[in-house]
Amino acid sequence: MRKLMPRDGRTCPAAFQQALDTVEVAGAWDWDIPSDLVRADTFVALLFNVDPEEAAKGLPLSAYIEGIHPEDREHVHTLIRRCIDEDAPFVAEYRVMSADGVTRWMLDRGHIMRDAAGRPTHGRGIIVDITWSRTGKLSPTADDPASSVSPLEQVADLVLAAHKVITQLQDPALKEPADALLMAIGRQLAQKELKGNRRRMN
Repeated sequence: MRKLMPRDGRTCPAAFQQALDTVEVAGAWDWDIPSDLVRADTFVALLFNVDPEEAAKGLPLSAYIEGIHPEDREHVHTLIRRCIDEDAPFVAEYRVMSADGVTRWMLDRGHIMRDAAGRPTHGRGIIVDITWSRTGKLSPTADDPASSVSPLEQVADLVLAAHKVITQLQDPALKEPADALLMAIGRQLAQKELKGNRRRMN
């Protein structure tokens, strides 16, 4: 597995840097649980400092875990286990050490799909870079009654749940628009972050 750490004081190529700095971009990931292969787009690969070509083909979950800040790895592991064991949505905020050498904050939302026997088969989700608006505290979890969820985040959770059921139907005519809607929600979350950043800068 190739890492994309900066060399000779330079960051990754300009196109990669632009992708990392475009906060309106949302990335997607798909985890084949039996084979433990996570396929992700270029945006996600760069955030976790893995090679985009290898990420497109599939890398072990551990390759992405290595890209998470050491202080946040246990927290993310706990949320992944809870998602699998309790069939709960996956919602997490954590830091990654991206390909340009910058520590960034991520908002990661996903779900687990299961077969007829209830065994986990796939994970699917979206990631948004929320570095500019992060204050340094990990996001509230389901066991935190004080947590507040915006209407857009509620929509994201509902769309993820719908996507989970549609995927199980194995109907391409439904899955294609479901994928598009999932990414559209991710972009809306990213745009919300961007607007919040602009307000804070004014």
